[in-house]
Amino acid sequence: MDTPIVNSLEAFWMGFTNNRAFKADPRMFVRAKGMHYFTPDGRAVLDATSGLWCVNAGHGRDKIVAAIARQAAELDYAPAFNLGHPLAFELASRLREVLPPGLDHVFFCNSGSEAVDSALKIALAYQRAAGQGARTRFIGRERGYHGVGFGGISVGGMVANRRTFGALLPGVDHMRHTHGAAAPFTRGQGETGAELADDLERLVGLHGAETIAAVIVEPVAGSTGVLVPPKGYLERLREIATRHGILLIFDEVITGFGRLGAGTAAEYFGVTPDLMCLAKGITNAAVPMGAVAADARIYDAVVNGAPAGIELFHGYTYSGHPLAAAAGLAALEVYAEEGLFARAASLAPYWEDAVHSLKGVKHVVDVRNLGLVGAVELAPREGAPGARAAEVFARCFDAGVLTRYTGETIALSPPLIIEKSQIDEAVGVLGAAIAEVA
Repeated sequence: MDTPIVNSLEAFWMGFTNNRAFKADPRMFVRAKGMHYFTPDGRAVLDATSGLWCVNAGHGRDKIVAAIARQAAELDYAPAFNLGHPLAFELASRLREVLPPGLDHVFFCNSGSEAVDSALKIALAYQRAAGQGARTRFIGRERGYHGVGFGGISVGGMVANRRTFGALLPGVDHMRHTHGAAAPFTRGQGETGAELADDLERLVGLHGAETIAAVIVEPVAGSTGVLVPPKGYLERLREIATRHGILLIFDEVITGFGRLGAGTAAEYFGVTPDLMCLAKGITNAAVPMGAVAADARIYDAVVNGAPAGIELFHGYTYSGHPLAAAAGLAALEVYAEEGLFARAASLAPYWEDAVHSLKGVKHVVDVRNLGLVGAVELAPREGAPGARAAEVFARCFDAGVLTRYTGETIALSPPLIIEKSQIDEAVGVLGAAIAEVA
């Protein structure tokens, strides 16, 4: 007789988690539908974070589920090197309808982290193909988060992530972040701080433009606590990069697919990068997938300008995976059929008013927002940084609302299907939790 498998919490080593604390008091989900997760005891938890910034159309969407099931039965996997399958090409073509004009070529991978590392490699390949092989340096930004690959950690500016791993890419420098450029409780973009983009000009003067391959930023920095760019900042960054022949990479893993009320942050801000990293909402998180969208001139230089044979020595076993491609196509249909990007834009003013209603609540020192994303920053507890936000997160969960915390900031990024009454519920529970903690 087979020995039954013991389901031990110890077997799974969880990432970005206090494993000891979690396994002493685990919080589990066993089902999800629409705007809610459900715990093992059947309790509904309102998802105010789109899972992990990724379930933009809500959970358990029938069209996406059916597409994955059909594809699994028809073609579960196809090799990604020198072979293909139709859905990957169809998804790449459909994505061009969401992307800004010019970003005509899509390289598929499996996550945002892989998208960033792929974009960095593509930037190097382009500079070499363009006869500028000395351009090997990357410029990131303090407090930036670009995933967990060594490339992403190197250009990122999350201190704990960098300090844990010392073997980072050489030749990387960082611009200052934009936090504090606007006064606390600014609604949307601040009026001051565009000049912070001049840090790129300063680094050009320090290192020489001829050494810099690319600069990478999140249009709205998410994981560090929702930092909204000042008005004119991204436009200025674009101008400086163009003038010096530096590629501009937007990490839109979070901001892509409706989060700001447009297909991409590039569309929302009217600033088009040379390379764009995508993931999360690309499949509504139903199947892991990432992508890099590239300007046509980059593709032409690397692919059409290369001699016969392989042009880019980079790729993944699961690039354009059939199930992920099916999920991506279905997700795009859901977004379009239900007008979810426009819906997010229409809800944004109500959302803004709701999150800013927490101004004046005990411990709240700032509120930031843009589109359907918001952040509530708390004053740190003396001698215990991050403890207050962690306690607020736990209280919200127990009260039936899922939030996310990083440092002293509570972040909110609900599915685009959220109703106004659910916005009120999420913000009300959060406000009560903040008021209750010491």
